[in-house]
Amino acid sequence: VQLQASGGGLVQAGGSLRLSCAASGRTFSSLAMGWFRQAPGKEREFVAGIRSGSSTYYADSVKGRFTISRDNAKNTVYLQMNSLKPEDTAVYYCAARVFPSVVANPREYDYWGQGTQVTVSS
Repeated sequence: VQLQASGGGLVQAGGSLRLSCAASGRTFSSLAMGWFRQAPGKEREFVAGIRSGSSTYYADSVKGRFTISRDNAKNTVYLQMNSLKPEDTAVYYCAARVFPSVVANPREYDYWGQGTQVTVSS
């Protein structure tokens, strides 16, 4: 599976961004998908995940502000980020898991995209 993330950028606090992750190489609809982020000097952390059946899961820090969704016809998963805060600044990665459940441990994911930078200014 190849994953290509896009959509990052610079935004002011309170603004919005939508990240996209396009997948190829395997039946996308059967994969659990996740978004993670990593800020400088910090460990990679779970942000949101979506099962093949479209059940969604969120980290407490983004609940109510971020929305994960998937379009199986386009082999793409999205992360809509609203009400962005400076502490959301990080490199954001999409990941795929063959076992079709969402978990927060990044080591449980089988494939990773290249990352896209999100910077939120105060």
